Amino acid sequence: MALESLPLVVVVGSFNVDHVWTLPQLPRPGETRVGEYRTGPGGKGFNQATAAVRAGAATRFICALGDDAGGQLARSLAGEDGIELRADPVEAPTGTAGIYVDHAGNNNIVIEPGANAGLTAGFIQRNADALSGSAVVLAQLESPVEAIVAAFGLVRESGALTVLNPAPADAELPASLLALCDVITPNESEFCAQLVHHAGEACEPDRVATLDDSTLHAHCRRLLPQGTVVVTLGAQGCFVSHAPSARHGDDRACYRVAASTAHPVDTTGAGDAFNGALVASIAREPRQPFARHVAFASRYAARSTERSGAAVAMPHLADLTEH
Repeated sequence: MALESLPLVVVVGSFNVDHVWTLPQLPRPGETRVGEYRTGPGGKGFNQATAAVRAGAATRFICALGDDAGGQLARSLAGEDGIELRADPVEAPTGTAGIYVDHAGNNNIVIEPGANAGLTAGFIQRNADALSGSAVVLAQLESPVEAIVAAFGLVRESGALTVLNPAPADAELPASLLALCDVITPNESEFCAQLVHHAGEACEPDRVATLDDSTLHAHCRRLLPQGTVVVTLGAQGCFVSHAPSARHGDDRACYRVAASTAHPVDTTGAGDAFNGALVASIAREPRQPFARHVAFASRYAARSTERSGAAVAMPHLADLTEH
């Protein structure tokens, strides 16, 4: 099927050049360790856009890039995967990330936003045509909030579904943006950070998966009363909570989806794989129940952990059928 005929996903977000060190154990404070080094493409936005296009959706990526080797890499890789790129050229260098991965697949990440911090609401508004015709618009919080608000605001009346991955956990998420979200997809840390900020309720990330369904559902309803919350729980799968008026084809108001079996090598981009696959599935089969999209995204994310890297590790649909 020609890419132009596929349902459209628009991702608004970040591109980083990842610098990755793999070593037996993550360094402790004050400790020096020897590891293997590699570099490659990353950034939550680009990872999710790559996952979306490889999961079968026509994908457009709106971002900000520097006039440097990192920007050239983004343009080249987007072209190879068939991602339509709308890049705001800024004077800052393209974003970078330092990533440490241990032999169990656990990771620590430090990000320098660089050009990503230069994505503006004005650029979004000048490129409103890039959002037209979209089935789903996906964003994260590695780009300025004003740009995400502008994008979600532009598509709110068109019928496109707005999906926000509120990551990283320490990023600003104002109530004005939360009100524009149809779906949010936090992990445990992000969920707890936003729950205390917006609902005044404290919750420990390592206890989220152990909460009973009714308690977790109540927390989700306080955080996003009008929409759907998907809390990703790593090896424990994920929890889905719908507003009464927006169940997206599901019979149940809340439920859990088990994690797919995997043999993880690197979990760095697993959350991004989940988000990209989720929106691709929604765009491709909008009449299917939401639970089916979540199950597909969980399976896709599991496969992504079996390869090293972030964007480069995103599976193609054929990779899923081989398992």
